[in-house]
Amino acid sequence: MPLADDLWRDNADLAQACLAHPFVQGIGDGSLPRPRFAGYIGQDAFYLQAFARAYVIAAAKAPDWAGFRELHELAGGVLQELELHQGVAQAWGLDLSTVTPDPTTRRYTDFLLATAWSGETGVTLAAMTPCMRLYAFLGQQLARQQNRTHSYRAWIGTYSSADFASLAVRLERLLDRCAPDAAMAAHVYRYAMQCELDFFQAAWAA
Repeated sequence: MPLADDLWRDNADLAQACLAHPFVQGIGDGSLPRPRFAGYIGQDAFYLQAFARAYVIAAAKAPDWAGFRELHELAGGVLQELELHQGVAQAWGLDLSTVTPDPTTRRYTDFLLATAWSGETGVTLAAMTPCMRLYAFLGQQLARQQNRTHSYRAWIGTYSSADFASLAVRLERLLDRCAPDAAMAAHVYRYAMQCELDFFQAAWAA
């Protein structure tokens, strides 16, 4: 079984915990209070900027030209995701340039960038893959539960789309190709998954 598939299977408990979290379920049924979602969008935009930077750092260390090109293309997908956040922010009267990261967001971004600067490309991809695979999973699961129109349908539509799923698969296959040390990959993957759950909890508690 490919490494990425093993890692996802081994962290299914955290994926299910994220899906069951009241913040995620509130997005799914539209009941999440708008101020909580607005705060989340601001924090996620800050995180995505670090995520895009990690892609570029990983690309600079890529073992071959094909990996270099593909990682830059995947970074372009993050820029499109940030445009979605900017559209939500404009519609809701938010200024993303004034967002201050909370401690949970900062812990996640510091981990991601420290991993990218200090580690080989494969280890960095092990730290990045949970975000992409988890959001594809959440989007697809929430899309199956939809029975009415609400404010968060566009968010669900983005992450449940075939286009987003293909980005997650491309990142997973790159992780498999770069073949980092399995123990280190498992460690950073698990830590990133826990950061995802903590991110939802911080957004819920804010």
